[in-house]
Amino acid sequence: MTRQIILDTETTGLDWKTGDRVIEIGCIELVARKASGRHFHRYLNPEREIEAGAMAVHGITNEFLVDKPKFREIAAELVAFLSGAELVIHNAAFDTGFLNHEFALLSQPPLDSFCAGVIDTWRLARELHPGRKNSLDALCERYEVDNSNRQMHGALLDAELLAEVYLAMTRGQESLAIELETAAAGGPAIVAVARGPLKVLRAGPDELAAHERLLAEIDKASGGKCVWRALDAKAATG
Repeated sequence: MTRQIILDTETTGLDWKTGDRVIEIGCIELVARKASGRHFHRYLNPEREIEAGAMAVHGITNEFLVDKPKFREIAAELVAFLSGAELVIHNAAFDTGFLNHEFALLSQPPLDSFCAGVIDTWRLARELHPGRKNSLDALCERYEVDNSNRQMHGALLDAELLAEVYLAMTRGQESLAIELETAAAGGPAIVAVARGPLKVLRAGPDELAAHERLLAEIDKASGGKCVWRALDAKAATG
């Protein structure tokens, strides 16, 4: 069974290299692409002040974290939860950088020493939707995931939303895996499907005239560099 952990963190600021720390960790477990019901969620006392900009994003205050455990107090429990799993993180470099720094402060090995790997859903979204916004909110809208409760960032809520987004983004991988396994076993990897005759819809006179007007406007605006006109001229001359 493939075990994956959807993970998110909140922090005191944007850069662990300048001393920022983790203040919240939220994890959701998936087993064979289904939520198992297990999760890991902790607020942490970072032993430093939260930057105003970060507080405006997640709403977590210094006062709220005063009585919360330090990272060193929950590190072993976190490692036990994550061990052997593949991590799924949005903008993974941010969260893994912070968590690896926390482990380094305790002289403990980094995530890749006990996790099976990391999938960065931000990079995956950029490959699937180049040139489009790929924030978590944008992906929720694109994949029709209800994020109406996300007034501010929160590690557990964001992990729950990312789990739904990730499953929607990668839907269909199971069928591909089945095909590959069948092929490897010597069975048929391709199933022939009977198709009816292909129906061709051709543009009518009004549509052709409208298309020609649009090309004329593009040609004028581009100073005679309309690509479609150039291709038509090339096709006409052979």
